Amino acid sequence: MRLIGDAKLAWGLFRKGLSNRAAVKAVRGAIQSQPPHPPQHYRVAVYFADGAVNMYQMRQWYKPLAALAHRWPVVVLARSAFGTRALLADGALPVAYVPSVRDLEQFVAGQDIRVVLYVNQNTRNFQMFRYGRRWHVFINHGESDKMYMTTNQFKAYDYAFVAGDAARDRLARVLWDYDLDARTFSIGRPQADHYSGVLPYSPDDRTVVLYAPTWEGDRPSAHYGSIRTHGEALVSALLAGGRHRVIYRPHPRSGVVDPEYGRANQRIIAALAAANAADPAAQHVYDDGPQLGWQLAAADLAVVDISAMVYDRLAADKPLLITRPTDPEAIVDTHGYLSACEWLDAAEAPDIIARAERVLRDPESVARLQHWVRYYFGDTTPGAASARFEAAVETLMERWEHWHSRPGAQDDIRDGDEEADVDD
Repeated sequence: MRLIGDAKLAWGLFRKGLSNRAAVKAVRGAIQSQPPHPPQHYRVAVYFADGAVNMYQMRQWYKPLAALAHRWPVVVLARSAFGTRALLADGALPVAYVPSVRDLEQFVAGQDIRVVLYVNQNTRNFQMFRYGRRWHVFINHGESDKMYMTTNQFKAYDYAFVAGDAARDRLARVLWDYDLDARTFSIGRPQADHYSGVLPYSPDDRTVVLYAPTWEGDRPSAHYGSIRTHGEALVSALLAGGRHRVIYRPHPRSGVVDPEYGRANQRIIAALAAANAADPAAQHVYDDGPQLGWQLAAADLAVVDISAMVYDRLAADKPLLITRPTDPEAIVDTHGYLSACEWLDAAEAPDIIARAERVLRDPESVARLQHWVRYYFGDTTPGAASARFEAAVETLMERWEHWHSRPGAQDDIRDGDEEADVDD
């Protein structure tokens, strides 16, 4: 048995190596067909060391960053061949493929990058932190009450852009000796100013329900995914009722840890297809596209797990239900919105239609929602969050000028003069 296991492992590594070489070849070919990056052109960089599976973390920032680039040119520093290939295919922002530390050094040395933005906590972020004389800023890939949102890794960055008062209160409870006033900027949710995508159905009198579960999680404390516990039952009930349109948007990592979770996901997708075949007017949607926005704006009700989707929906200022985790070890932060949200227990999933009606019609539910929207995101007037995002970057640009103009600053040790301790 051990020999069989070793053989499978070796074969998996071999296939992974072949796939990586193919991706590298494709990326280098695509880059050679494009004009070179202008020297000393970029002022803002987005550092992205992940592969294609986490592209959702980048894609939600495309439009805010493209708007920012009108004033300060933006480039994505991509470390993974798979991630770079996806970024180049999207074509939303300029991309520099810098797989090794040496590649990274060479590119940075030829540019005037003053602010570096990070959308996640990849361990390879550390390789970019070595560059001083520029600001390193964590902008995250969403707002939520997960443990991830209070990691001590926040202290590794010069600054963090957070959504609002809820994020500040959350960090204040957990992080010791962290100066929130000095190191954070509250910007709201600028992505909500750039909802994208075209409706894949013709609106009618059906109630539209967005079901957007997260993945199963890789440890008990993060077992927030609901596809196995809630999803099949609630989707079946909505399909059977005949008065609802389901938009199903599962997390792209669904099933990567638990195969049965992945199979449940596939059964829901098949059920939607069967319902559409039986009644083409239903126009149920299985959504695995890269664009996030139209779903949040179009749905009358959203059913989501504990994830960033809770807060994406809050930023849209529209009703939602949150699935309660069935694993007793799943950590639920009840200090914020989750202390007063509209929960959906697994036992209630078959009665989703009745639960939906109450959330949509109850005046007290509507009033509570408005309170929490303001607490998490501040002013959600269209354009307000984008203005705060760009103002925060402008402040950092001004601070860069201040430090750069200090007497003797030009005599500082130049970045890249020393060899990196780690290459890859």
